[in-house]
Amino acid sequence: MKEFELKYGCNPNQKPARIYMEDGGELPVEILNGRPGYINFLDAFNAWQLVKEIKENTGHAAATSFKHVSPTSAAIGKKLTPSLKKSCFVDDIEGLDDSPLACAYARARGTDRMSSFGDFIALSDECDEVTAKIIAREVSDGIIAPAYSPEALEILKGKRKGTYNIVRIDPAYTPAPIEHKQVFGVTFEQGRNNFRIDKNLLQNIVTERKELPEDKAIDLIISLITLKYTQSNSVCFATDGQAIGVGAGQQSRIHCTRLAAQKADLWHLRQHEKVLSLQFAEGVGRPEKNNIIDLYLSDTPEEVTGEKVWRQNFAVRPAPFSKEGRGEYLRGIAGVSLGSDAFFPFADNIERAHLSGVTYVAEPGGSVRDDLVIEAANRHGMVMCFTGMRLFHH
Repeated sequence: MKEFELKYGCNPNQKPARIYMEDGGELPVEILNGRPGYINFLDAFNAWQLVKEIKENTGHAAATSFKHVSPTSAAIGKKLTPSLKKSCFVDDIEGLDDSPLACAYARARGTDRMSSFGDFIALSDECDEVTAKIIAREVSDGIIAPAYSPEALEILKGKRKGTYNIVRIDPAYTPAPIEHKQVFGVTFEQGRNNFRIDKNLLQNIVTERKELPEDKAIDLIISLITLKYTQSNSVCFATDGQAIGVGAGQQSRIHCTRLAAQKADLWHLRQHEKVLSLQFAEGVGRPEKNNIIDLYLSDTPEEVTGEKVWRQNFAVRPAPFSKEGRGEYLRGIAGVSLGSDAFFPFADNIERAHLSGVTYVAEPGGSVRDDLVIEAANRHGMVMCFTGMRLFHH
């Protein structure tokens, strides 16, 4: 297939639309089901690059959940704890522990379920039956993977009344080293960002504390590769083999850090016993449960626990989870990793990251205030690497 006609571009008024190879060659993808759109393919191609690089640089199966050309999360195939399984709504999935790929997607989808609603999925390896069963019951626009087992393909073809977008990509495809794009009729040209993100990038540790454990190095690699495909400015929190908070597309870096930290905090809080023991009303579905949990953990929980509304949401009215109680729980969190796609211009980013349990940091360095950033990291006992490499993505 040398070209594929799209229904429209980013918006319905943007016609005609298509994808094709400028050199007249074959497209590196095969559409197995559905009719992906312009934004679907933007998500798919960025997402595939992300999981391919994580697999290459960590050795683990990887998955990501994309929305509007940025990842909501990315993860490797580590087994989930019982509390994380329940938090991610996959505690009933048989065979989950036996499928690293399913574990990776369960983590990626479960990190920020509100943002992942209607996601586009990328998998580093052949989609298996267990992974397909998780995807089958989620609201999702489509998937890209190098292969699909017959059982998985049959399950996925049944989604969205048979219209679910399923794309197979040639895992051997390598794009040209120079890329082009047009803006306002003007053609831009640049070298493709083929910069390799691996452990060698983390050798320049600039803080007093120098110890970087293997698992934390992997978390930093996941964070940085995630940022490579996240709309800038961007900051990413990661722990236990997954991105747990992505702050994307903000003009101010401190706003990126605050947004990512809020998402990471919410990920931790969702695994608290108060949340895991919530008893929902009969008929409340997974998307509704997710929204209810978010409100329960907000500063206005009465929206779902108030006298007039709680019966709509819960079988048993839940005990309050106060702001003070949430804060106390979060103060016990430590060992979180953080990556930034450009240098921190002020130490306020480090101060905010500390409040969300960050102990390990990777950022390019190069700010005139690097000394103040390092000083703040030392004050909080952090390990910080200067990578020397910016990762802007637009």
